[in-house]
Amino acid sequence: MSRTKSRLQIEVCGDCGASDPSWASINRGILLCSDCCSVHRSLGRHISMVKSLRQGTWEPSVLNFVNSLNAHGANSVWEHHLLDTNSSKNDKGMPRVRKPNPKDPLHPVKSDFIKSKHVNLVFVLKSNLQEEGIISGVNLENELSRQLHASVRTSNLETSLRLLVQGANPNYFHEEKRSTPLHVAAKFGQASQIELLIANGADINAIDGNGLTPLEVAKSNNHNVIAERLLDSLYEVTDRIIMFLGGKKPDHSSGCHLIIPETNNTEISEQLTIARNRLQVVPNKMFEELVMDLYDEVDRRENEAIWATSTLNGENVAVPFLPANPFLSATRNQGRQKLARFSRKEFAGLLTDVLCDARRRQKIASLRPLDTPNLNSFYNPPLLNENELELSDDEPIYDPVASDDDYAPIPPISQQFFLSQQLESVDH
Repeated sequence: MSRTKSRLQIEVCGDCGASDPSWASINRGILLCSDCCSVHRSLGRHISMVKSLRQGTWEPSVLNFVNSLNAHGANSVWEHHLLDTNSSKNDKGMPRVRKPNPKDPLHPVKSDFIKSKHVNLVFVLKSNLQEEGIISGVNLENELSRQLHASVRTSNLETSLRLLVQGANPNYFHEEKRSTPLHVAAKFGQASQIELLIANGADINAIDGNGLTPLEVAKSNNHNVIAERLLDSLYEVTDRIIMFLGGKKPDHSSGCHLIIPETNNTEISEQLTIARNRLQVVPNKMFEELVMDLYDEVDRRENEAIWATSTLNGENVAVPFLPANPFLSATRNQGRQKLARFSRKEFAGLLTDVLCDARRRQKIASLRPLDTPNLNSFYNPPLLNENELELSDDEPIYDPVASDDDYAPIPPISQQFFLSQQLESVDH
């Protein structure tokens, strides 16, 4: 769906107020100018999931969600203490921060403000219960989560976003209602609430007290459009990879969930054959992490291609490799960054090999096949069996830890070498 068919009458950048923004942050629910988007991109997808408003296509439900959240106060959630002139933040010795305007320099004015707003959450309103010291820790999360569970049955996205920002758990299981927020949103036909929950980590495969998934709940309540969206969301990871390779999106409604693009490589080297055999013995946890990292790299490359054709300001620097994610180990972060060194052909070969192995694992996993990956449940599905080798995040999914020289411009390494080095750790 083209975004230009559903533009709001007045659109400004959420971070600096510039007119006619050309990007959006999906999980933040705000629109961005190219200046501010350059900073968001450098923060990483774990902070801000950016998407071009002018190039590429949008899922209709995602477009409606971003439009609605942006129009109904998402920015007031992220900038509460800036908008509240009586904010208690100023009573604690903190200087009042001025929001940048479009003419302010990108560095350091806009970039510092964006990091304070979106990384440190300086301007977000804390829960009254937390501010007054009435409740803390697990009890606070439970109370916020219960409120979220009730909120998602309505169309009030701002309330749900505020609760999530304050610490509500999108996967909270309500013991009395025997359901998660995603089940509730599916039952009441709240498409935008579903998009908000998914963007904030809701598990699409979660089971309610009746043994039903949100998809099954949507179907049972005749919310067919929502059911179709939830079905597509189950395969978002592999669909994105398949489309990046130039393939056709699988028709999930017909039961087709994986399409392996054809390759022209008739001869396979012995080294690549060994690497592929090693890929097959990688434990599911490592395999899932690899696929998620590849997904992030696909996103970076697609946005980078759009960025190169849409940005004229030289100050808006590119993002040459995946930004570090503080929730991951240093070893994994360095391995993720090495993905940028692959040529398009090499990267496509790696993606194809992973899709082939995903199909193989799908056939093995009879109870819960791998052909249901998504951004959120991909981290924890029981794919094969519970007795598999457990590996910590510090285990090197990729090759050994990078040196400083690895981040200077160098010729791409071969796919065979990468896979061989990456999978060699499984043997040790």
